[in-house]
Amino acid sequence: MFRKKMLSFALATMMLITLGVGDASAQAKNVTFEWLSWSVIRLTSPEGKVFLINPFVSNPFSPVKVDDLEKVDYILVADGHGDEIGQSDQIALKTGAKIFTSFTYSRGYFEPKNIPASQIFRGGPGSRFNVDGTTVRLVNAVHGSTTRDGLSDGTAMGFFFTFSNGLTVYFAGSTAVTTDMQLWGRLYKPHVAILPVTPNTDPIDTVEMVKLLSTDNPNLKTIIPHHHNTGLKVTAQMPPERAQGIERRFNNGTNPADVSAALKAAGLAVTLLDPELSKVYELKQ
Repeated sequence: MFRKKMLSFALATMMLITLGVGDASAQAKNVTFEWLSWSVIRLTSPEGKVFLINPFVSNPFSPVKVDDLEKVDYILVADGHGDEIGQSDQIALKTGAKIFTSFTYSRGYFEPKNIPASQIFRGGPGSRFNVDGTTVRLVNAVHGSTTRDGLSDGTAMGFFFTFSNGLTVYFAGSTAVTTDMQLWGRLYKPHVAILPVTPNTDPIDTVEMVKLLSTDNPNLKTIIPHHHNTGLKVTAQMPPERAQGIERRFNNGTNPADVSAALKAAGLAVTLLDPELSKVYELKQ
């Protein structure tokens, strides 16, 4: 009888250990990243929460439109420009997503568009929010922020995401290089930095961003460009003068390959991931 009890206890213990390992594995799911053109980024947390950044999905390069977005939990607006604020209001009304934005845009832009107050996280540089296992920190960005309807005193921002599996991702918005990045590197220690690369960006500036974000931070290993050339042609339905202007802007000038070469020339131990449109990537520490 004693031997039977001991055997039962051992089997039960083995089952608990096995279940524990399974649970830990489930909790260790990776964050996924998708580039949806321009500066439209979709991050999905280990808990399956969808963070949509700068949802300018009406642009001609976007593979998804408002009607295609069935699940969005959080929307993050880096500034008030049309190619950042995008269709935030429409997506929030459709999906119930909560919007991270400044006090100015909350009252002057989103409330007039009938976004419920319960769907808005108002904040500014220095604000921190804990949502569904993810910590979101708001930081400043050196960039303009006037909306199309002339609302001009909003704050341009970037965002740090620290996910439940320990991964920290920095989305810089459209910022110029700033020495504040040195402080953020030391404090938040990002593993991944999503940095602006436009045709008129100087690759030297991106190199300096990486150096500053690496201050007392051995974690930074992956750099991802945003706001860069999509490699696509504009649709024939667009007015010719507008189509030509967009093509000139996005098919010439600095591109991710230039930035990658500059990072290598500087001897920085980081990898630049030049993402394919709509491809799902797993981000790891």
